[in-house]
Amino acid sequence: MIHSLADVKAKNIDSSTNIWQFCVIFEHAKIGKNCNICANVLIENDVSVGDNVTVKSGVQLWDGVTVEDNVFIGPNVTFTNDIFPRSKVHPAEYAKTLIKKGASIGANSTIVCGVTIGENAMIGAGSVVTKDVGADEVWFGNPAKFIRKVNEK
Repeated sequence: MIHSLADVKAKNIDSSTNIWQFCVIFEHAKIGKNCNICANVLIENDVSVGDNVTVKSGVQLWDGVTVEDNVFIGPNVTFTNDIFPRSKVHPAEYAKTLIKKGASIGANSTIVCGVTIGENAMIGAGSVVTKDVGADEVWFGNPAKFIRKVNEK
C-alpha cells in the first residue's frame, strides 16, 4: 500500500510494504517485503532496505545507507552520509553506513556515517553513534558507549 499523499518514484518496492503519507522515495531506492515506512520519511537513491523493517516518522535515509532485514528505526533518527559537509560541494562517493539484521535504533539517535551497527544491537534513544557497534551489544549516550550485551542483565 502506498498512500496517495506519498511521492514514490521507486519501482523496486514489494507490494506487501506500506508507505504512509508525506513520504518521498527516490527512483533507485530498494525496499523489501513487509516493511512499514511511516509518515514523513525520505529515502534517497543509493539506499537499500531489507524485509520486515520498520522506519518510524521523521527519518531520512540518505545515499549510502543499507538497512538489513528485521531492523527497527525509531522516530526522528538522523543518519548522515558526509563527514565534512559543505553547501554545494558533494563527495565523489558518499560514506557507507550498514545497519545489520535485527538491530534497533531508539528515537532521536544520530548515526554518523561510515559506521556498522551489528546484528541484534540496540541503540538507546537520543544516542550519538560515532563508532562501529558489535553484534548483540547495547549502546547509548553522547557519544554512544558500549553498556552491555543484549542478554546480560
